Amino acid sequence: MRSSTETWRGAATDLRHLMGFRSRSVRRPRVAAVSLVMVVAMTVLMAVAPAWLSGIPADRLDLVEAALPAALAGFLLLGIGASMGGGGGRELLPREQAVIHPIGPLTEHLGALVLAPLNLAWLLQAWALLATTALTVGPHGLLGAQVVVLLWVVLATAAAQVVGWSVEGVRRTRHGVVVIRSVTGAAALALLAGQVAGRLDDLSAALPTARLADSLGGPRWPLVAALLLVLVVGAVAAGGVPARWALGLPPREELRVESGVHEARPAPTPRLLGADLALMRQLDRGSVWRSVGMRRGLIVLAAGPALVALGAGLSWDTVLILPGLGASGAALLYGVNAWCLDGRGTLWRESLPVAPSATFDARTLVTAECLVLVSGVPVLAGAIRNGLPERQVAIALVACWVVVVVQVLAIAMSWSVRRPYAVDLRSPRATPAPHAAMFGYALRLSLVTTVTGMLFVGASSVPIWWLPPAFAALFLLRSGLRLRRARRRWLDAPARAEIALTVSAG
Repeated sequence: MRSSTETWRGAATDLRHLMGFRSRSVRRPRVAAVSLVMVVAMTVLMAVAPAWLSGIPADRLDLVEAALPAALAGFLLLGIGASMGGGGGRELLPREQAVIHPIGPLTEHLGALVLAPLNLAWLLQAWALLATTALTVGPHGLLGAQVVVLLWVVLATAAAQVVGWSVEGVRRTRHGVVVIRSVTGAAALALLAGQVAGRLDDLSAALPTARLADSLGGPRWPLVAALLLVLVVGAVAAGGVPARWALGLPPREELRVESGVHEARPAPTPRLLGADLALMRQLDRGSVWRSVGMRRGLIVLAAGPALVALGAGLSWDTVLILPGLGASGAALLYGVNAWCLDGRGTLWRESLPVAPSATFDARTLVTAECLVLVSGVPVLAGAIRNGLPERQVAIALVACWVVVVVQVLAIAMSWSVRRPYAVDLRSPRATPAPHAAMFGYALRLSLVTTVTGMLFVGASSVPIWWLPPAFAALFLLRSGLRLRRARRRWLDAPARAEIALTVSAG
């Protein structure tokens, strides 16, 4: 007889208990409640308001309508990328805390589905689909069209979860990592070659999403909605099979890191940095690149926008926005709670005979290196695709790049010393902070960097060469002061002890 954790009813009951537990552990419940209301209100606004917009040229509406099938397919690709990068999906409860609880793979599968909307990229893409649908359909037939789109969003998320668990299961086989890397690279090259050859439009027209887009606003939407609902139930049920398989296998990449034997590396030769700072930076670099989640996340965040910039031929106005979004994504890997990267090792790190300033400076430098790496690759890809920009655009691009990196770095280090969390980042499914907090962090970072990028986009169109550096000086001054305050707080012994005890409790 199967236990209750192996049945769908038992998994749903466990999920309800876990959701209740996580909701009661939120540090600021009022802020979480207000944020939830704002998200719901924004969703309703995006789904309704564009239908009553007037004065839009007919050719623009035709372009939007023609791009809708590709946007529907893009949402599925986004979900697949997120589930693959997260090892099957985010976890409701950290692995070490879940050991003493009878949480089965079906509960893990349902929890990953429930947590999918807490991804800012998922939410922005869903809002874009709702707004595009409302704009193309208009007031008549809007309700049926949005019901179909919402069901497609749920179906795409569930189908992406099936792919994510399957990929994670293959990764945990003997040669699975090589297989997944080879298949992913081949798929990326095929999409890039199709875009360069101009054949992706033909592919988009042949996708089932083209028929789905044609049915929006039509009289047969109840039939389409019923079909999608059946597919949603099937996809959710199908996801339980690879989830059981994947979670029943040992995580080879993580175990290789934890059980591997590493030869002692020579101490770095101090050049521009002091001996203690150089040694601490080497330790921090090793912590980042040995982590499966960090390594996988940095590669995905750098390669994804780069492929888009190469394949789609983004203009420099759009490329100017990418460094900020890339830096924000890199900070969300661990930078918003930078000290959690050490975990229990924080107590050992604090026992080393080095100045506290060297610890903070080393962590700041390594975090900055990650931000520069992830935000710089799309810029280089844009240069390869578009050629060298004009002088004014180049000045604005360099200024914007430096500003967003320092801006995100100052914000992340400030959050790290003021709101530390105890988490275990050894699992690629883990997040450096609770999911509600991560959603707030993502929203604020994306908003700040997008506004900053748009400001420099405007400065790039003004023929005044010193305008971008002048803006950059103001931003860097403010970010420098914020980073200095964060460093001062870390140097305070009681605050540093509180951070160390908090993160080491995980």
